[in-house]
Amino acid sequence: MNTTSNTVLITGGTSGIGFELARQLLDLGNTVLVTGRDQAKLDDAKKKLPKLHTYQSDVGDAKAINALFAQVTGEFPALNVIVNNAGLMRKINLQKGEHDLAEISVEIETNLIGPIRMVQRFLPHLKAQPTAAILNVSSGLAFVPLPISPVYCAAKAGLHSFTQSLRVQLKNTNIKVFELAAPLTKTTLVDAFDPEDMKGSTAMPVDQMVAFAVDALRRDRFEIRPGQSNMLKIMNRIAPQFILDQLSKPIDRMLAQSSG
Repeated sequence: MNTTSNTVLITGGTSGIGFELARQLLDLGNTVLVTGRDQAKLDDAKKKLPKLHTYQSDVGDAKAINALFAQVTGEFPALNVIVNNAGLMRKINLQKGEHDLAEISVEIETNLIGPIRMVQRFLPHLKAQPTAAILNVSSGLAFVPLPISPVYCAAKAGLHSFTQSLRVQLKNTNIKVFELAAPLTKTTLVDAFDPEDMKGSTAMPVDQMVAFAVDALRRDRFEIRPGQSNMLKIMNRIAPQFILDQLSKPIDRMLAQSSG
């Protein structure tokens, strides 16, 4: 796809991968809009990137998506790229019985249902553009789960599957469908995890990861797997039980802590 002169909407664009995508796409001459739930973080992002357009919105809220659609398409009718990036990741011990039934699925709401709703709402608008693209940000953990984060991994596996189906359904349209299966990246997403939980994995600098992704978009690589994400997919094909066992090692620490 052409990575210049687009109007791009990035959900969850105030920090991490979303913010870095915004920065690099702005540098390429795109008009960039970002969403976030926290107005203070949106204001801070705007200070750092004055050309950025910011909108307070929550992808986990269907009414908020409808309101966002009306506002951004009214203000930016040339909008032609949607990046479903907003996400959260938690360490969850499913054996603990205190999880609220509504709260336990919040990663599904944000990481999977949010992108599905965004696509459904914006699809007619994108189809009306001369060229358009959808980029869904999943994870290398869509291919092999990290069992200490069971709901996050389930959501990203679901997003991977949805993206494949979406790409096939839109094959005869003007919309290109991309997936960025992000590896472990140096962002705040994993701040809740103990370094031992990520032992054996090296976090990729966010600027390098995003630069890899932008170059892949330019070359129409529809499934983008930077760094260790590519290894996870390959290993899941040739030695699925081995790679799952490797990612399961933090479970012993989790269980020991909960029983201690």
